[in-house]
Amino acid sequence: MTNPGPRPAAPTHRRNVVLVWAAAVLVLAAVVVLGAIRTSPGGDHTRDFLTRDFPTGDVLTVAHQQEPDPAEAAPAAPAAAVDLPAEMQRIIGEHPDHRIGVAVMNTRDGQLQSYGDVAPYTAASTAKVLTAAAYYHLVETGDKSLDAPLGAFNAAFQLKAMINTSSDDSWLLLMRDIGYPNLTAYAATLGITYDPEQNLLAPADMARLLTQLTTGKLLNADHTAELLGYMQHTNDEDLIPAAIAPGITVHHKYGVVQGYVHDAALLSAGDRSYAVVIYTWGPDDADSADRLDLIHDLTRQLTGALFGP
Repeated sequence: MTNPGPRPAAPTHRRNVVLVWAAAVLVLAAVVVLGAIRTSPGGDHTRDFLTRDFPTGDVLTVAHQQEPDPAEAAPAAPAAAVDLPAEMQRIIGEHPDHRIGVAVMNTRDGQLQSYGDVAPYTAASTAKVLTAAAYYHLVETGDKSLDAPLGAFNAAFQLKAMINTSSDDSWLLLMRDIGYPNLTAYAATLGITYDPEQNLLAPADMARLLTQLTTGKLLNADHTAELLGYMQHTNDEDLIPAAIAPGITVHHKYGVVQGYVHDAALLSAGDRSYAVVIYTWGPDDADSADRLDLIHDLTRQLTGALFGP
């Protein structure tokens, strides 16, 4: 029997036909897919997403991120802002038998807000800040010395006693050493009309004085710091300081005499700073609970508007 030998290979043209058909099928499939993408709604966004070069981590984050709880995602509603003019008018209207004057000055830009009776008041001991500034000024010009004897002690002792414990004896010694006409002249250089014999100041003038003090326009840095230091931890912290929220720094000088109850303060927190002056007169006793409540109510509304709740 003759050996048939090896089986001949399939003709080459048959293999080529199979490959051509396979390629045609792949091309057709690609055309169908791309056509679906182009004609689907939002096709442009889909194409953009597919061609965008996302880092792998971002794609995974988007794919696995859960929808947030709407209650958690919603921002907390902001606290209602204090309508300061309305609140000041409300409080003043509730005390028709009182004189009430309020001045607020932004120490950063000098913007002034005034409420109520803005005419001059008997300034009581709040004017001691003016006397202190005048005396320090004379020390800086070389005309006075803090070490000079004044009464039973030296001038430095009398300045601290006048501001920190509101000593009237120290105030009288310092004013006489300055000279009443010189004190009036010094106040005039600050834009303040002041007669020591009458001791009258408007709330706005007191706010200007405090603003100039805290911004370093009156005294050098050491004397400014010293005077402001005397205006903390005083012998009477029952007025503005008693109604201040935590986080607000207070420097102040109170004044109480014959129905007048005042407090003049520098209030600061963060990058905000204000001079706040509250002058009041009333027929009730100066130390009455009603007068304290009045000043505390004014203070809370003011600080709520200036610094937030």
